Amino acid sequence: MLSTSENAHITVGDLTFDVAISGPADGEAVLLLHGFPESAAAWGPVSELLNASGLRTYTPNQRGYSPGARPDGVDSYGVDRLAADVIGLLDALDLDTVHLVGHDWGATVSWVVAARHPDRITSLTAVSVPHLAAFGRALREDKDQQQRSSYIGLLRMEGKAEQVLLEDNARRLRAMFGDAVAPELVDKHVALLTEPGALTGALNYYRAMTSDLDQTPAVTVPTTYLWSTEDIAMGRAGAEMCGEFVDAPYEFIVLEGATHWIPEQRPTELAKAILERTGTNPA
Repeated sequence: MLSTSENAHITVGDLTFDVAISGPADGEAVLLLHGFPESAAAWGPVSELLNASGLRTYTPNQRGYSPGARPDGVDSYGVDRLAADVIGLLDALDLDTVHLVGHDWGATVSWVVAARHPDRITSLTAVSVPHLAAFGRALREDKDQQQRSSYIGLLRMEGKAEQVLLEDNARRLRAMFGDAVAPELVDKHVALLTEPGALTGALNYYRAMTSDLDQTPAVTVPTTYLWSTEDIAMGRAGAEMCGEFVDAPYEFIVLEGATHWIPEQRPTELAKAILERTGTNPA
């Protein structure tokens, strides 16, 4: 089947999401959720590799990131709403089931969706962030993780975080990527987040966080979790506990020397893991 690509505007309730769709029309569906402070563009190289192997990919800019999906108020960005967005997208796209892939905040949302809606998720590939019960335990018990997560305090400060991250041509926002992400891709992420209301929407994910996230049930779908040894935000303790909260076939992959930005920095290895999890032969 001929591979096609389009940038679609998908309406879910009162919101409209920008979704890049590519690959063979008859390919199995893969939904890829980006993290912070990124955009759907983070998945470009991974998506191309999946498309070449026959999979059809759907990469949305999520709530807060899509211009038509930036509601006001912190309460509009709780994980319940973020997870509901995913199911709403599947319904609007007429996808009964999907292989779900998420990085960073996209992984957080993916764990919740897979736990609550296993009938809609054929497989899960989570990148960087482990199951939320594992992350929660690490945050309570592991001093290393507590130190790594200390940055969240700033991000939850309304107004102050936006000021700090956007001043001086978004210098600190850009600095979060270090030299792991190509400058032109960083520019794409930053351009989106400097649109009116976008950064506040993205930061509201952190501001809407509640302490019961670590009560997320175990997932029961086949799962791969990838963690990188140079991830400054996620330590080894939570990563190694992740498998305790997967009641299904599970693989834990450690990427030596990679930073937090796995989709941009290690697209070939990530695509290989997704193909293996979906049972797809590589091109």
